[in-house]
Amino acid sequence: MMKAYFSALLAALALIFGIIEASAAPSHAIAMHGEPALPADFDHLPYANPDAPKGGRINYAWPGTFDSVNPFIIQGSAARGTVDLVFGDLVFDRLMIQSADEPFTLYPLLAKAIETDEARSFVEFTLDERARFSDGKPVTQDDLIFSFELLRDKGYPRYAVSANKVDKVEKIGAHGVRFTFKETDRELPLILARLHVLPKHLIDRETFDKSTLKPMIGSGPYRMADIKPGESITFRRNPDYWAKDLPSKRGFDNYDEIKLSYYRDENAMFEAFRKGLVDVFLEENSGRWKNEYDFPAVKRGDVIKETFTTKMPSGMYGIVMNTRRPIFSDRALRAALTQLFDFEWVNRNLLSASYTRTKSFFDNSDLSTFGVKASEAERALLAQFPDAVTPEILEHGWTPPASDGSGRDRKFLRVGFDALSAAGYVLKDGRMIAPDGKPVAFEIMLKGKEGEQIAIAWQQTLAKLGIELTIRSVDASQFQQRQINYDYDTFLFNYTSSLSPGIEQVGRWGSESRDRPGTFNFAGAANPAADAMINAMLNAVTREDFTNAVRAYDRVLLSGAYVIPLYFRPDRWVGHWKRIRRPDTTPIQGPQLPTWWFADQEAK
Repeated sequence: MMKAYFSALLAALALIFGIIEASAAPSHAIAMHGEPALPADFDHLPYANPDAPKGGRINYAWPGTFDSVNPFIIQGSAARGTVDLVFGDLVFDRLMIQSADEPFTLYPLLAKAIETDEARSFVEFTLDERARFSDGKPVTQDDLIFSFELLRDKGYPRYAVSANKVDKVEKIGAHGVRFTFKETDRELPLILARLHVLPKHLIDRETFDKSTLKPMIGSGPYRMADIKPGESITFRRNPDYWAKDLPSKRGFDNYDEIKLSYYRDENAMFEAFRKGLVDVFLEENSGRWKNEYDFPAVKRGDVIKETFTTKMPSGMYGIVMNTRRPIFSDRALRAALTQLFDFEWVNRNLLSASYTRTKSFFDNSDLSTFGVKASEAERALLAQFPDAVTPEILEHGWTPPASDGSGRDRKFLRVGFDALSAAGYVLKDGRMIAPDGKPVAFEIMLKGKEGEQIAIAWQQTLAKLGIELTIRSVDASQFQQRQINYDYDTFLFNYTSSLSPGIEQVGRWGSESRDRPGTFNFAGAANPAADAMINAMLNAVTREDFTNAVRAYDRVLLSGAYVIPLYFRPDRWVGHWKRIRRPDTTPIQGPQLPTWWFADQEAK
């Protein structure tokens, strides 16, 4: 008994004098690596203007259509804006808001405090007692737990990926909710902090996974005001928005009304922009940016062209090959096809020479492997997977062959041809024949006319080696459903990236997401080496360990040849009418539209 007494006494003294580590204390913010840049008493996020005027209306545009306003489920094509990385989370608030000026740091929103331990075996959120849904009801612990379980069971599969790592959820005090994990997980506290909270009192759990056009209620700054299926959705600001004076929201949500109209394609959107029916145009077409911004409003100065340089990784815009299809189960064929996109011709003739060939999933950042020899730490991570990375990629990353840009470069074609020949493919009577005796023929799926010129250019290159590519255009609704069910051979897709890639990679490249409909594992990847590198990324404590894990992961994906890398540009192009103004400061992640505002004096 005396021994137990003295042990307890020593433990208490150790805590008092800091001999051993005490339990973590609640904090105003959390960073994936290192410490948050802003102190607890910060006034506003550095890229927002806290004095931005409120009022006016902005008109946004998006190509395609929609038949639902529920953004959390597989069924239907959901309208943009309700939950949106481009236009903002207009209807549904998250527990915490991510700063666009740091790799991955979160600050208070619905949760005013966050607590976790050094190992990150749990996370506890303290809800702001002022938080309200737009019907005036308070946001409670029950709402948070209900939302977590609802999205896990009825939402997109990506919610379950994170939720299934949680062992227990419990209320703490009057406003706290604690999530205890099955295993320690460095990123899981931040992922859960990004959770949207839905009103339990307004949602029918049984029908939640069915598409709907009935306006939904959230705790965000706007309400759904006018819904015209497939045509437009209008959001009206809630004058009683509970968070309008929070430091993390100062300078955000400045319009009284936001209208998001849908157009059949980008050309129609641009014409609407020229006429002043659309206020902001996020330009992706280099030819249009270079040659078509000479209309009268630009010359008068009423429309402003702006180029923003970001510090973000390129991501991977490319042609995804569906390995669920027998033809693409052969890695050698996929690798050969990555050598057969004539970027130099495409860039010169279709892209106004404005782009750079993508050579890494994290190009344009220190996470890229292009031209970088694998470190000893990377090699240690990859040691148990000796065949996962090719020797060339291990030594210097992936380097695509370059053509002379003529469209007739025989040396360029020879690289791809030799790779096919080495894998047992033969050219016979003008057709490329696979080792199983079948002609090499497949389809690329396009959403409407998007990417048509790129597809035609690729088709013409492949035809020179006897490979038959069929171009199939489908409408936006069909495109989304075929994506969800993996019903395609190839298609164009842009895997966006950040300076802190994490759990989203499970849904893109993890084995567990391969056979579940509705994930982003469009290539059907099931690679143990990729799984292990994702795990290493998620558990990295220091930035150095994290960088090594990401680079090893990049090498695995490039060696797997799941995507034909196309191109990127580090700049972002935005055209906008001068009645729409922006803050002077642009964060590392680029312009943030929710911080822009309507300049009333310019419209009079």
